[in-house]
Amino acid sequence: MVYLMSFDDNVPFIREMAQSLPPDRQLWVLYRPKQRAAAEQLVDDGIRIQEFQDGLRFVLTGIPVVMHAKVLFCDNYYAFLGGLAHPANMRIVQLWHAAGAIKRFGWEDPTTPERSASDQRRFQAVYDHFDEYVVGAPAMAQVFERSYRASAQRMHVLGYPRSDRLLDPNWRDQTHERVVRLAPELVDQRVILYAPTYREGVTFTPPKGLAAALRADPKAKVVVKLHPALANAAEQLQRELGPQVVVAKHLSTTELLTVAETLVTDYSSVAFDYSLLPNAHSLLFYLFDLPAYQQNPGVQSDLADWLPSPMLMTNAQLAAAITADEATDFTQFNRHWNTANDGAATARVIRRYVDLLN
Repeated sequence: MVYLMSFDDNVPFIREMAQSLPPDRQLWVLYRPKQRAAAEQLVDDGIRIQEFQDGLRFVLTGIPVVMHAKVLFCDNYYAFLGGLAHPANMRIVQLWHAAGAIKRFGWEDPTTPERSASDQRRFQAVYDHFDEYVVGAPAMAQVFERSYRASAQRMHVLGYPRSDRLLDPNWRDQTHERVVRLAPELVDQRVILYAPTYREGVTFTPPKGLAAALRADPKAKVVVKLHPALANAAEQLQRELGPQVVVAKHLSTTELLTVAETLVTDYSSVAFDYSLLPNAHSLLFYLFDLPAYQQNPGVQSDLADWLPSPMLMTNAQLAAAITADEATDFTQFNRHWNTANDGAATARVIRRYVDLLN
């Protein structure tokens, strides 16, 4: 069994998978360089790890490992799959890194039809290699059917293992202790977390006046979590927030979700995670650049039908929503996107794919 790792949020699942394997089977994790720390946590569990980047070295040392897999897990789109001769006895499983989709991708991305015919063939060659898709809800299955032109028969609503921790009281307690230790200023406070999506290839400049809107509740503490590539923008916004800001650089976005009373985001998948947490109070979608974003990379066509709260387009609307502090009803949102993300996804996924090894 081989797991290709671009994201570090499935480490508990990988550990449990390794523990569930028959004695004569082995688990390898091939990881991207930025996930070195996460991968090294797995060594003591008897899991073989190997760094990989696309190139000749991967062809010589990584592809042989991949080709021996009976089950190959992918947590992302991996371009090299398009040129891989798919062994008949290998099951390639897409275990996506997000529970839902606001942004478009694949064939749904408005820019894809503008790509060359050779590019389009290359993309579809990768999509066609996935034998199965693990999803958390029929809604996400439909996104893959449209975006990757995949058949419904390839979809398996088992839930995302990465979501289990959000429903685990022990993990939440341990995470809370870590927050208390590293950011005591957030304890017993209203925490407003601003966590927008990463706009690839775009220099993100927070709109003028955003800081004032985020400060609308003078008693609240505000935390800004931007992509590491946007450090300068984050620092500028933090300066504008003044004494209400808490710089929690040693805490991940997921950890901060566990103490956030209000999450302000846009097109990010953190919304689907936040809605599962018992502390989730209000989820605000601040879509100041929606007209441009609809053009590239695009948003799901039915977005307005399932958002659990109104689209906020201006700083004034955002400030008013923060001041009102109305509770968001997540019931329909979770029925739509988190159908099988019920805390038992890891067990179901392991049961399905370990059985394939027997």
